[in-house]
Amino acid sequence: MSSPVRVRFAPSPTGFLHVGGARTAIFNWLFARHHGGTFVLRIEDTDRQRSSQPMVQAILDGMEWLGLEPDEGPHYQAQAIERHTGDAAALLEGGKAYRCFCPQDELRRQREAAPKDQRDWIYPGTCRDLDPSVSARRAAAGESFAVRFKVPRQGRVGWNDDVHGETSFAAELIEDFVILRSDGTPTYMLSVVSDDAAMEITHVIRGDDHLSNTPKQILLYEALDRPTPAFAHLPLILGDDKKRLSKRHGAVSVLSYRDQGYMADAMFNFLTLLGWSPGDDRQALDREELIRCFSLDAVGKSGAIFDLTKLDWLNGHYLRAMPPREIARRVRPLLEEAGLWRDGFDGEERSWFLATLALLQPRARRLSDLVETGRSYLDPADDFPYDEKAEKKHLKGEGLCSLLAAWAAKLRQVEPFEAEPLEAALRALAEERGVGAGKLIHPTRLALTGQGVSPGIFEVLQVLGRERSVRRLERLIAHLRARAAG
Repeated sequence: MSSPVRVRFAPSPTGFLHVGGARTAIFNWLFARHHGGTFVLRIEDTDRQRSSQPMVQAILDGMEWLGLEPDEGPHYQAQAIERHTGDAAALLEGGKAYRCFCPQDELRRQREAAPKDQRDWIYPGTCRDLDPSVSARRAAAGESFAVRFKVPRQGRVGWNDDVHGETSFAAELIEDFVILRSDGTPTYMLSVVSDDAAMEITHVIRGDDHLSNTPKQILLYEALDRPTPAFAHLPLILGDDKKRLSKRHGAVSVLSYRDQGYMADAMFNFLTLLGWSPGDDRQALDREELIRCFSLDAVGKSGAIFDLTKLDWLNGHYLRAMPPREIARRVRPLLEEAGLWRDGFDGEERSWFLATLALLQPRARRLSDLVETGRSYLDPADDFPYDEKAEKKHLKGEGLCSLLAAWAAKLRQVEPFEAEPLEAALRALAEERGVGAGKLIHPTRLALTGQGVSPGIFEVLQVLGRERSVRRLERLIAHLRARAAG
């Protein structure tokens, strides 16, 4: 590339950092890192009514969680309004823009009166050919006006998009768009070009929803005599119904995924694969791998499906690879919120706590899974409910109470109280009673965890220990006898 790569992520603080915006930020960050360039963060806060500092902070927090540290910024667009208006004045003075005195009510009436079956109504250029001296005199007299850019009447405006290839729009379909509102504030179209030019942005990487803005911005770059950056428009993210992602699909703050127990590296990995591929079947890639192989050439043109099942799988992959000590650190806030944290987990119970997490880790897809599945292990109370389906399936047959009582008695004697001796004792008792091992395993699982599925039951017994295991078996026996008594 002829000049050092400079890209930007420019969110508007009118909402949280949602998954679409996060994916755009990630692609810009990866492109900059791959080319040894600069990643700039710009907060586009010129919409003063809808922008708010809490939303700015939410965006910054979301980027920090994903590890998207900018090389420059955050810059705030509202602080550059003098430059924006200066560029508008230069365009006006150079005859590349003009004052529009058309009342808003009249423009609204024309728009509403346009035939519904025709293309979108565009401003007819009523004030386009107004004599500049007349225009200046009316403005000096205090008449309200907006400033519109003078779009060429003929030809096409095109560019070689780094994702879509050759792309162009007919100039006649582009209206003379407003660059300065009647209150003197610049519009998005002017501000973004003015900022990108001032920041020497070389590549604008953004969503397909900005595609129709690009010809207008190219015209502005040319009119301002500024270098035009390369453009790359990313495919939109779709729900599983192939419709544009919305809140009902999961288009919420990325921080809500953090709060649900997803890992930042897993979310980063997942969002990178929405519309981009490494060119092979790899799914789980660390950041260094992603930086090394990222290319806009590998970005697809069609929409990418937000597949929550795939996110769960990826998150489980990262979770299984994480040391229990790190899992303990990350899951602690969730355990505290659920009322399951005890100070002993950082003290005398530390080894037991880590062993419990290691036992639950292989089946977990999210950190929150560890809270749900871990409740019967971490809560010292034995009053958890039994899964109804598992109870109907496994707590039946004559002699079950007697069999479980014998098993409880056996547990008091097993030495050492570890998985292998426990398994040998259970199988010996099952053979002695003439039943399959499952007749003991499944009720024991229900007694110990309240669930129909769990890690290996002998490992569960070992983690819970002799006293809790026997106590919970006796509780199940009492439950069965009370049920039988009616």
